[in-house]
Amino acid sequence: MEFIKEESEDVKIEEMIVKREDSEEQTDLKPFVCEKSFSSRESLNTHLNSHSGEKHHSCKLCGKSFPLKQSLDSHLSFHAGLLPFICYECEKGFKLKGTFKKHMLTHFIDGFFTCQLCGRKFNTWGYFERHRRVHTGEKPFSCQQCPKTFARKEQLKLHMRVHTGEKPFTCQQCGKRFAQTGQLKIHSTVHTGEKPFICQECGRGFSQAQNLKIHMRVHTGEKLFICQECGKSFRQLGGLSVHMRIHTGEKPYTCQQCGWSFRVKTNLTAHMIVHTGEKNFTCHVCGASFRAKKTLSSHLRIHESSEREEFTCQPECLNDKTVNVE
Repeated sequence: MEFIKEESEDVKIEEMIVKREDSEEQTDLKPFVCEKSFSSRESLNTHLNSHSGEKHHSCKLCGKSFPLKQSLDSHLSFHAGLLPFICYECEKGFKLKGTFKKHMLTHFIDGFFTCQLCGRKFNTWGYFERHRRVHTGEKPFSCQQCPKTFARKEQLKLHMRVHTGEKPFTCQQCGKRFAQTGQLKIHSTVHTGEKPFICQECGRGFSQAQNLKIHMRVHTGEKLFICQECGKSFRQLGGLSVHMRIHTGEKPYTCQQCGWSFRVKTNLTAHMIVHTGEKNFTCHVCGASFRAKKTLSSHLRIHESSEREEFTCQPECLNDKTVNVE
């Protein structure tokens, strides 16, 4: 029986070779020769499938196909979390990162690690490993204070300053401190007056790209933030947050003089004038001062009405054919 089995395997292999030879004669293609040797006919038979390009083994979870069953087995282990490190070059799976790293050195060709998904080349393992996570979505660095995870160790280090309160970057102009250099750079535009982000619709400049993005909603009419209580929409999250206080009754800004509370900080600022007696709004016509801008606006109507009376058309004007207005 063993002899018959071996003979049938020989016939099967010979049929595959003859089939490929016939194909080569018809298409003038180069024969499959890799000079690999195997300890059994079964291993050779399996290996020949890798040359055919046929992929008979499909993953039922994601639909990906493989020429060899062991490649599919390794892939399934990835889904199961047993072999989280998969080589994109040969699809081998590894349980330990160290073993995976040693294996990847076999693909270090011409001084580069090459990403098989996008073709980018890297001359160090560290850069290649970091790039690999772009495709896998892997975030191995976890914050011990909150559920956030990160793809890079540097990102975790920066994030930890949120919890520690560390702010190593200081503004030389005003002494304000920041956790990241990018934040300091953005803040410095307050002192320089630099506004490199220009609105193409109205020409208004902004120090930050995000502020320009928010401003563009003025022109587009886009209102992304919607109140779930009444349906009113807002261009900015801050506007929605203030609006929600109408529904919740929250008044976080309290006057320390009389205890009155307000929903908006500007209302508290205006209220404080009652206690200070400060009159910042001055009439440009007569010099009278007022605590509130609204009161000044009402006062200005007095001057407007007097100006209209001064230039009122008199009855005798109707007798003239021509009225000259200087």
